[in-house]
Amino acid sequence: MRRSLLGISTIVASAWLAGCQGDDGTASSRDGVHAAPVAEEASHATPDGIRTAARGPNISIVFHPVDNTAANDGAFFLAELTIVNESAIRLESDGWQIHFNFVRRILDEGEGNANYKQRLAAQGVKFSKGDEAKSGDYWVLEPLANFAPIEPGGKRVIKLLAENWAILKTDAPAAFHIVFPPDKDAWALQSSVVMDASDPKQTKRFPGDVLPAQTPQLRYDENGPLNKVQLSAAHTLLPTPQSFIQGTGEYRLGGPRIAIEYQRGLAKEAAYLKAALGDVLAGSIDASERGQCGSEIRLILDPHAHTGTESYTLEVDAQKGIEIRGVDAAGVFYGIQTLRQLIPIEAYRAAATPGPRKLSVQIPAVTVADGPLFAYRGMALDVGRHFQSKATVKKLLDLLAFHKINKFHFHLTDDEGWRLEIPGIPELTSYGSRRGFDVDEGKQLHIGMGAGSDLAPGDGIRGKARTEAEANGGSQPTYQGYEQAALNFVGKGSGYYTTKDFEEILAYATERHIDVIPEIDVPGHARAAVKAMEHRYKKYAASDPAKAKQYRLVDPDDTSKHTSVQGYTDNFVNPCLPSSYAFLTKVVQEVKARFDAVPGAKLTMIHGGGDELPGLSSNVWWQGSPLCKSNPETKDLGDEALKDYFFKKWQPIIGKTGARMTGWDDIIHGGLQLEGFVPMPWSNVWGWGREDDAYKYANEGRTVILSHATNLYMDLAYNKDPDEPGYYWANFVDESKTFNYLPFDVFAIATHDRMGNSIDPSTWASKTHLTEAGKANILGMHGLLWGENQKSPELLEYFAFPKILGVAERAWNRNTPSAADLPAAWKQFVNTLGQAELPRLDFYRPVDTRRELSRSVGVNYRIPLPGARIENGQLLANVRYPGLIIEYSTNGGKTFSTYRGPTAVSGSVVVRSKTQSGHVSRVGKVN
Repeated sequence: MRRSLLGISTIVASAWLAGCQGDDGTASSRDGVHAAPVAEEASHATPDGIRTAARGPNISIVFHPVDNTAANDGAFFLAELTIVNESAIRLESDGWQIHFNFVRRILDEGEGNANYKQRLAAQGVKFSKGDEAKSGDYWVLEPLANFAPIEPGGKRVIKLLAENWAILKTDAPAAFHIVFPPDKDAWALQSSVVMDASDPKQTKRFPGDVLPAQTPQLRYDENGPLNKVQLSAAHTLLPTPQSFIQGTGEYRLGGPRIAIEYQRGLAKEAAYLKAALGDVLAGSIDASERGQCGSEIRLILDPHAHTGTESYTLEVDAQKGIEIRGVDAAGVFYGIQTLRQLIPIEAYRAAATPGPRKLSVQIPAVTVADGPLFAYRGMALDVGRHFQSKATVKKLLDLLAFHKINKFHFHLTDDEGWRLEIPGIPELTSYGSRRGFDVDEGKQLHIGMGAGSDLAPGDGIRGKARTEAEANGGSQPTYQGYEQAALNFVGKGSGYYTTKDFEEILAYATERHIDVIPEIDVPGHARAAVKAMEHRYKKYAASDPAKAKQYRLVDPDDTSKHTSVQGYTDNFVNPCLPSSYAFLTKVVQEVKARFDAVPGAKLTMIHGGGDELPGLSSNVWWQGSPLCKSNPETKDLGDEALKDYFFKKWQPIIGKTGARMTGWDDIIHGGLQLEGFVPMPWSNVWGWGREDDAYKYANEGRTVILSHATNLYMDLAYNKDPDEPGYYWANFVDESKTFNYLPFDVFAIATHDRMGNSIDPSTWASKTHLTEAGKANILGMHGLLWGENQKSPELLEYFAFPKILGVAERAWNRNTPSAADLPAAWKQFVNTLGQAELPRLDFYRPVDTRRELSRSVGVNYRIPLPGARIENGQLLANVRYPGLIIEYSTNGGKTFSTYRGPTAVSGSVVVRSKTQSGHVSRVGKVN
């Protein structure tokens, strides 16, 4: 399941005093997000105990997962939800409702086993879906007649059972808000989560889970003797070049003037280089077309520069200067990126801190000949679940280009949000891009994934925290792991890109030789579009029936019943309606128009979605649709055949734009043949049976983009630490999973299942392995970042870096190591990270040729916690990336000392890592 919740969660949290904020109905944002227009929120009388119209009741929620092993098979877990009433309100047996988001299904009354049964009625409460449609992750807690009131100053613990497990704090429910009917205002309640990492019942998913929870002692053993090595110039580069020859001496680049000479056709590349050098060096920088004498840097197109498209040679000569020859313009561009990485880190540091920039730098004399392994080196970003601003996307694109990634799979639509303005269908963004407190969803989608309008007003929830620090319990989030703020409305549930925004993103990507691949996810994962088109239908039904039906996506009389993996019951596009295809045609025409408006932008592919239609053993997709039965083309088709029918019509709609169709390989699971379709196989979870799908397709002659969840899903938590954010249904995925990924032999790395159990290598003997002919059909690979937990730009960067660096290395470096060579390659890689790559990211500034971006510096990459243990009264510590600083504290973190070797300690000790720029990891307590 691509974003399966089998083993994931988003569970409740705790809360304290809700913050002060005005709520004037205007849409705003911390970083310039374009929000949909919002209606003025009505003012209502406030119940006793709410102090002002802008401040909510002082009621908080604490979530505590008590026992994940309550069911021996992992079917459910026991949790406690504590309501803490510090307000002046008496919570009676009626008159209030508490809404929240929780991706786990709360068990029905009486469900459970012999030891545990759901007993909510005896506690005087009930849980049910919180919206009128009863669809998705939105829940409501309500009192029953036998509910004993919670007095002011009192609290109540509610015991409940929910599906599967909760072993990370981001599994907690989020976005609690209380309503006092008939009052229509919702008031934010702050929430938190309490977990004990030392209690196996809270960190073990079920008895078969043998993967240990992270501790400093475990990290110490995992890190092992990772000695710091002296880096050669070659090993400061990432991804690793194919050929690197160290020359004699260095070239001094700079002075009062730098001259760049470029061949015709390379003006954009020269402008990019000029801007990049201008961010680092003082002095003037000129760029002119070939013909100028005495240029320090020369950019040349040369079809024989190296082997294959996007290839280049870079020569730095101590006397003659710098010459970059590219097979094509992309090759020249990647040569520029290599040159940028050869600039000493000290120059980047100087440029990012107060004081003068360096006038010149010394570049080592080298000859680099380089080219990519794969034509497709990508990253996928989901902005449907949580929106990311245009500026955030641009920064990410520049970072991807810096590491020679050339494809950006843009997941623009999903159940929780539609993020692209489509002229002629304004409802997609005026309605489908907005989330808020709207139980009947008359004006917007309901709150989802814990977010509406972030901390801004306009989503119908009053009294939210005014700042991230307030949402976080009083301290500014560092976004180096779990933060309480992520449970308390931080996150852009609302927002979209205007046509102008999207064209700007396309232009920015095109300058960096990145192809943008937009995804329109259908026929499942389409709730935002479906609900928006129903909103449109109601708007025009009386005045213009034809317009009302023009883009309708559902049969209103369909009695089919389904529940998606994410709990949605109304998120399918109906394949039997001509209006469904009219809608899709209009959407892709407008998408194509955006590309046509940007010089040089190439619409190479459109991703058609196609994943996660729930199993037909317990679901009906469209068999209850009268319109399917009355359509001559579909009346005799079963649900599987209707799905195939849909994609046979969807693919040519995409094809008419000139783009090729790619999509999730669910589309062809049933054997559907679509000429030219490029599958993205993702569901390779070890032991689930689909581990070899990618190789089957490639051996059959299909072009394949590797998208394996076990190693390439960057939204999955780094490891089994309750303070690591993310999901973990397919695996825990850190940078070792991406770096050690072997695209042509995934079975060599399939040594343990997601529960930590060893896998006998003979298990893979019966699976399809990649043939030499099949190898040629692997177009490439990408890292995928789903958005459920990316609630801030900082969290996006935390999840992506350094994981995406492993993807960049594997996708570019033609010298793929064998499984036997991986340990040695890993030791070199972590030294490159610790000594060169991460220090560069500390001071990274996106190249900004048109002055579109803020001058912010740095990347919020994940800083690994140190490993540590105490033996015979001495602290022993190590860190994953040689080059990072280890610090320890013996006074509970009040002060820290630098660890330089075995150190005598007593009492409680906490440790942390620190970067060269002074940023720190969260702390670990050493027992």
